[in-house]
Amino acid sequence: MLRRRWRWAVVALGLAVLVALPALVEALPARDGDASAAQLRDEVLASGDVAFSGYAISTGGLTLPVSDALTGVADLLSDQTSLRAWYRGADDWRVDVVSATGETGTHRDATGTWTWDYADQTASRGTLPPLALPTAPDLLPSALGRRLLSEATDDELSRIAPARVAGVDALGLRYTPSDAAASVSAVDVWVDPGTGLPLRVVVRGGDTATPALDTRFLDLSLATPDAATTDFSPPPGADVRSDQDLTDLDPGRQARADLPGTLADLGRRSFDGVPEQIGVYGSGITVLAVSALPGRAAAGLRDQLATTPGAVVDDLGVRIAAGPLALMVAGTSTRDGGRGTYLLAGTVTLDALATAARQIQEAAR
Repeated sequence: MLRRRWRWAVVALGLAVLVALPALVEALPARDGDASAAQLRDEVLASGDVAFSGYAISTGGLTLPVSDALTGVADLLSDQTSLRAWYRGADDWRVDVVSATGETGTHRDATGTWTWDYADQTASRGTLPPLALPTAPDLLPSALGRRLLSEATDDELSRIAPARVAGVDALGLRYTPSDAAASVSAVDVWVDPGTGLPLRVVVRGGDTATPALDTRFLDLSLATPDAATTDFSPPPGADVRSDQDLTDLDPGRQARADLPGTLADLGRRSFDGVPEQIGVYGSGITVLAVSALPGRAAAGLRDQLATTPGAVVDDLGVRIAAGPLALMVAGTSTRDGGRGTYLLAGTVTLDALATAARQIQEAAR
């Protein structure tokens, strides 16, 4: 009897070790390298051609006000998302999101994306607009790391301790934005020293200990996936739709000021295909977007933001912060007595939003 109990105790211990093994491996000390912070950034930016397949999880720590337009984004940034990826190149990849309610796959080709909802048998075609809401593939460490470091300057970069990520001794890199308007306090990226591939990205905002976003690979293979895995064509009988381009949204027939060239000390940038009524300001991870709002949409969003805990309501409008993300609905009066309403959103402080709103009001007078 004693021998049988001992045998089952060994089996139980073995199962416990197997279950805990990934966490134990991650906790092992990681070897560091002598690459400089600037060298690591350059290797990350050059990693877009590195083929891989892997499994990742992304955990968001933000609480966004939920509306019909923002439900998907709110889920991505406030919950845990499981991602399975096959990457052959920048124009040839597939990312599946697996959840308790089903599975959705996004396939990228040379001219756009197909998103396939297995449960609803619905295929949506996207055409790579210049402005788009974030989707699950944007949260892969490989894609997010390259995007966030794309404009980081040498002075904003430093080395941090290495870490074990997906079985790799990954080198640590920190990006600390220098803009006074920045609401992101730091972005930490752990990089595969052999390929420059970002393996983990942690975005931090303010003084809170909870990251705004933490995305990492749990499993990774650098073998090139088979082309048949990433290829997609809608099957017979599928419901085929087109994704909406945010730049096609009609701002409505309302009076609006000409947007200034600078807001909150952030310079305005121009992008092909972005309408003039949408202003994009800043660089790196410190970005502010400003867009005119139709009256009906403005009223509903203003009311929703005003009921959000911590909302600031004053003569400028209503503004909220969700971690490093900030939103504001601001009103303006024009010289001819007209009224206009703007949505301001970005990774800036609430004070920066207030400054930008005042400057828009001044431009309207």
